[in-house]
Amino acid sequence: MITTIQRWGNSLALRIPKPFAAQASLEENSEVDISINGDRIIVRPAAKEWKLGDLLAGITRNNRHSETSWGHRTGTEAW
Repeated sequence: MITTIQRWGNSLALRIPKPFAAQASLEENSEVDISINGDRIIVRPAAKEWKLGDLLAGITRNNRHSETSWGHRTGTEAW
């Protein structure tokens, strides 16, 4: 597909066609990693870096689960 690069402030912008975005699992406000390999510009979805503090911050009294009972011991499990 051929498209046109346009000015966006002091930068240049490229529109990503919807089918391409869907295939790459990109949506509005997705973070991407941009790199250059020779004369090619490579745009990839950014790898998510999960941080324990961020994950734990999402736990509240309303969404915290109680302990799960797995039943009585049936073998030689160490408790």
